[in-house]
Amino acid sequence: MTDKEIDEPTGVETTGHEWDGIKELNNPLPRWWLIILWITVIWSVIYWVLMPSWPGITGHFAGLRNHSERANVDAAIAALETERSAQMQQLLSATSIDEIERDPQLLQFAMNAGGSLFGDNCATCHGAGGQGFVGYPSLVDDTWLWGGTLDDIQKTLHHGIRSTHPETRLSIMMAYGETGAFSSDQIDDLVEYVTYLSGREADSEAVVRARADFTQQCVSCHGADGTGDPQQGAPDLTDAIWLYGGDRKDLRETLYYGRAGVMPHWTERLSDEQITALAVYVHSLGGGE
Repeated sequence: MTDKEIDEPTGVETTGHEWDGIKELNNPLPRWWLIILWITVIWSVIYWVLMPSWPGITGHFAGLRNHSERANVDAAIAALETERSAQMQQLLSATSIDEIERDPQLLQFAMNAGGSLFGDNCATCHGAGGQGFVGYPSLVDDTWLWGGTLDDIQKTLHHGIRSTHPETRLSIMMAYGETGAFSSDQIDDLVEYVTYLSGREADSEAVVRARADFTQQCVSCHGADGTGDPQQGAPDLTDAIWLYGGDRKDLRETLYYGRAGVMPHWTERLSDEQITALAVYVHSLGGGE
């Protein structure tokens, strides 16, 4: 730091700051920069007065314009719903997927709306493309635990599976090992029997031993041939599609501990029209029934 002085080459007063022999000149700020600065200052004061700004103890200063982005969003959503209401009502009144598919504009509307709803509400569990994960069914194949018609899918969305809805779809895969209904050896034999049903190589002696247990405990849901029953949500054991895995370790775990996944019901979150659009979208992912 040195005393201020006049810089001889430029005739400009210095600020008194010096670094490595280089002295800082006290040049005024450009006029255009000062003008912009004061405009922003004045604009900020006007904004504070007109728009929501200062926080308070019990709330905030709402501004003289009483502006609210939340209110604007609510109004925009209401306007959009009004604009879409005619198509939503048309979609809700459709009696079959064939009727929807015969109207290209209605089908496109349902697919767009359903795709958006799927991304917001379903993709977390079923995947962005509906491919599913372990414990969460794939929606892109033609295998449906509770049926794949448009009505079946709508019912699942409305009521859920093992959800809190009073009319929820309900099925029980018993914990045969944990409850002591079957011994460890019996469960091992049943694992071989289910492996055999799915067309894979299995211990033939274990298959013979397990047949009686399968008939006694499993046929009522899965059927004598193991092809399942969509009315009960009982999966087909003869295909290669496994919700919780189909190797021997996974099958043993299923038989020993049981399974009880939950599909929430959506009647409290989505309207009937939205559920219909979502059902159309899900139906399209796997071809439906």
